[in-house]
Amino acid sequence: MLKPKLAIFASGAGSNVDNLIRFAQKNPLFEPTIVVSNKADAPVLQLAKSHGVPTLLIEKTDLLHPEKLLNTLASFEIDVVVLSGFLKKIPTELIQAYPNRIINIHPALLPHYGGKGMYGMNVHEAVIQNKEAFSGITIHLVNEKYDEGQILFQEKISVETDETPESLAKRIHSLEHKFYPIVLTDYWHSLTSR
Repeated sequence: MLKPKLAIFASGAGSNVDNLIRFAQKNPLFEPTIVVSNKADAPVLQLAKSHGVPTLLIEKTDLLHPEKLLNTLASFEIDVVVLSGFLKKIPTELIQAYPNRIINIHPALLPHYGGKGMYGMNVHEAVIQNKEAFSGITIHLVNEKYDEGQILFQEKISVETDETPESLAKRIHSLEHKFYPIVLTDYWHSLTSR
């Protein structure tokens, strides 16, 4: 079975990136090949380097004119683009270059609490403020609209009566770490076994 090469795009601390790399070290089902970030001070860049994974820092212009980015991904023979807390919109050219091969994880049950500005603590604060009974994660394909691509997987948890945004974030992170590597692997197998 062909082991897919992943380009992981992230803008922050990178706990999911760390989890994916560690998962791949124990279960060589995919290969985290390069970590791409749009923030020079993002801790995820150092984290990737500590694991020996190459990194790429991209500027806003690289997303507006993504030819160089596409060439870099091609040079690394990337099969799948994985978004892990990447806070920029993916350019149409990238979506066309990787049809049905760009995957995102979202910390809510889409279509609720998705769209521009709905990420991280913003999501958890909104869920609690609206007194939702449930929250969870959604793993989905990326299209031209924020958080509207085909849903591959969802996992739901109850929101506790004394829940805080921080406690909910911690519980959601646990779900992300548990399911993202598995769903990525299963999705790749479904793509390559057709």
